[in-house]
Amino acid sequence: MRVALVVLHTYYSQRKAINSGADMQTLKEEWPFLFQAIGMTVHFEELTGVPLKETFLTSLEKKGKRLLDFLKTTCADKSKRVLEAVIKLRMQRGQLKGCSEDMKDMMLLLLSYFDEKEETLFHYVDETCLAKEVQVESLPVTPCIIVCGSSCFALRLFMLSIDHKVVNDQITDFISAICLMLGSYYCLNIHYPLELGSTLEFLQRCFFNINPEKGTKVEKTKKKTLHVNPRVLTLIADLSDHEWRETV
Repeated sequence: MRVALVVLHTYYSQRKAINSGADMQTLKEEWPFLFQAIGMTVHFEELTGVPLKETFLTSLEKKGKRLLDFLKTTCADKSKRVLEAVIKLRMQRGQLKGCSEDMKDMMLLLLSYFDEKEETLFHYVDETCLAKEVQVESLPVTPCIIVCGSSCFALRLFMLSIDHKVVNDQITDFISAICLMLGSYYCLNIHYPLELGSTLEFLQRCFFNINPEKGTKVEKTKKKTLHVNPRVLTLIADLSDHEWRETV
């Protein structure tokens, strides 16, 4: 509670530093709590009006299993790429069960569905790897989840890197890692990379309930940018239609 109050009371100063373009090392030194779960949660809610992890968990409970089933069945039937990902995940998973494993499968299948790059979102290292041992120069500049060990997401430690710096090396569960990753884009004014634009916008709209009618966080290009990603809208519409059919 004390940390939350400190973050809340210093919110204006944090925004001023971020908006002025302070580099990641400076932000980490001056506002270390910003990169922890409680600090990111408070800052994100003050900025967007959306409770970060609470919103995600509620949406995951309502939509997670249906989305995963939809990706594994309907999408796999229509897309060879998704089908191959389903088979690969099934072989890797074995008898493992649990929310973290389901969440991992859902994220990797979303990446396959949108044909986006897993390595831009996840970087795998040995399970005994320390933050100082991570080869940060090989990481993307955008928020990246470092997975310490890859066989079972439920039992691993995670790290978050931003701009080639490990900003949090003590994330104990995958869901918290996803929330910190998504929250970083908003709190630190970072655009979604083109390589992850659809996946991140789908998470934003479907699981974090941030649905602006205009504007996008995907980085700008010379091509004309649509107000809402049509592939994201298609998946949301198809999922809704699938859910409706399942209930009649």
